[in-house]
Amino acid sequence: MATESALRFPTIDFSVQLKPGTPEWNTVRTQVRQALAEFGFFEAKFDKIPIDIRKALFDALQELFDLPLQTKLRNISKKPFHGYVGQYPAVPLYESMGIDDANIRENVENLTTILWPNGNPNFCETIQSYSDQLSELDQIIRRMILESLGVEKYLVEHMESTNYLLRVMKYKGPQTPETKLGLNAHTDKNIVTILNQNQVEGLEVQTKDGEWISVKPSSSDSFIVMIGDSLYAWANGRLHSPNHRVMMTGNEARYSTGLFSIPKAGYTVKAPEELVDEDHPLLFKPFDHVQFLAFYYTQAGQTAPSALHSYCGV
Repeated sequence: MATESALRFPTIDFSVQLKPGTPEWNTVRTQVRQALAEFGFFEAKFDKIPIDIRKALFDALQELFDLPLQTKLRNISKKPFHGYVGQYPAVPLYESMGIDDANIRENVENLTTILWPNGNPNFCETIQSYSDQLSELDQIIRRMILESLGVEKYLVEHMESTNYLLRVMKYKGPQTPETKLGLNAHTDKNIVTILNQNQVEGLEVQTKDGEWISVKPSSSDSFIVMIGDSLYAWANGRLHSPNHRVMMTGNEARYSTGLFSIPKAGYTVKAPEELVDEDHPLLFKPFDHVQFLAFYYTQAGQTAPSALHSYCGV
């Protein structure tokens, strides 16, 4: 059972004017570093996405998941969890779809023509605009992280080594007041995750001491920002990649989105030499993210206490 404690984790305001080098930027950068080192996540207030886009987003998700199953199954991908995911007995309430580089109009159009033979311009415009604007928050956060670690000289390489996946998700209401599993406990495997949800709660995050806390955003223009295993390894353990899950109750469906920044195939995730010293010995051998994902979805990866440590731990 998770603790009902929305005050146990940090809230950081990105709605203020932020320019690198200013006192405001430096203050927020310090807050980001502290939150990600202690908790691995925080609530971000970010009002740059217009209300009409946010409302249209969840209308679009409902329209998408209301499509027939055979139509949704056309969203396929060679990468694990990048296409349609659903019909799993272990998590019967959960289904999702992935859209690679959804911040690029052409990519979203390619998906819409698969799902809607006559196209769906409104869906396309909403998804692309939302992803593009939210990617700005991702880039601000990642720049602040590298600056706080003193390795900003790698910023261009770091940004160019990733692309985006927008994963859209639906959790059916379990039709019972009892709490049911929506999605298994896991750490994300990517760089940074930015989560958004409709007004239905369910996200729970585990603290370093093993306590589960319910994560309830304080406002409709808030996002939950979380660190994945790839950034945890790249930062040589200086940031925390938290375990999290979704628990559902009641009748109402939960819709959510996750914008994931992900290392590109072929790029080697390796801690900079500046982050390795006597007090911080190297934790992980260099690895390819896609190959790591392939291991994660094997039986050994699924049963390991930490797939990352099993795969490339020193």
